[in-house]
Amino acid sequence: MIYQTTIKGMGDQVEAFVGEGIFVTFGDNAPDTLKDFCYSVEVTPVQGEIKPGNKLVIDGQEYKITMVGDVARENLNNLGHVTYSFNGSGECLPGSICVEKTDVPTLKVGSTISITE
Repeated sequence: MIYQTTIKGMGDQVEAFVGEGIFVTFGDNAPDTLKDFCYSVEVTPVQGEIKPGNKLVIDGQEYKITMVGDVARENLNNLGHVTYSFNGSGECLPGSICVEKTDVPTLKVGSTISITE
């Protein structure tokens, strides 16, 4: 297990990003301008490198990680902050973890997010 956390809360506008093929997590110290658009998570340590070929697992459903942004691991480890992108190939922004193209999963309070090899 490289990383694991649980959704503690969700902003009023989290659905706004679903059409963009993404969702965003943040620990308790999300900026006010982002709080409404983020899922609140426990900040937990990242154990090792996150790399293409790893699996993002959300409530037991696996998604293949295709690209990892340059600061994604550091932000996730320190702030619980990362953008998960389900857009498949193309650009992966520095703070993003990109997975195969698919629909963004439905998340709720209590949902689990993990990254495995």
